[in-house]
Amino acid sequence: MIFGPPTPVRRVARAQAVLAPVAAVIGGAGAGVGVGAALLYGALAAVAVTLVLVWRERQSMRHPGWDQRRLLRLFIRAGLERMLMLGVLLYAGLVLLALQPLPLLLGLVLAQFGWLAALGRK
Repeated sequence: MIFGPPTPVRRVARAQAVLAPVAAVIGGAGAGVGVGAALLYGALAAVAVTLVLVWRERQSMRHPGWDQRRLLRLFIRAGLERMLMLGVLLYAGLVLLALQPLPLLLGLVLAQFGWLAALGRK
């Protein structure tokens, strides 16, 4: 899904996919396996949310004849899907898997730096 023509959103997904294991290894080496697992989970949650955006972007690119109203509905729907998915993933990580909250959220925030990494490239 993150392979194909390099769009800005796909570059973000690739950068986040690279940042996730790096954060987990650094956190795991510095603070233990539990912290590394929480960092990895948080970063992978950010990747999953970005992949929803990539999916919807691909869907809109396959239909060049869609009008602005339909694209706006898709944009709003993608935003709601991303928010819902993030809430479910955070709930699963914090409540069901009982991961440490601070490293989990730190992994999520670190993966969001993928958006900054993709900003400078064209």
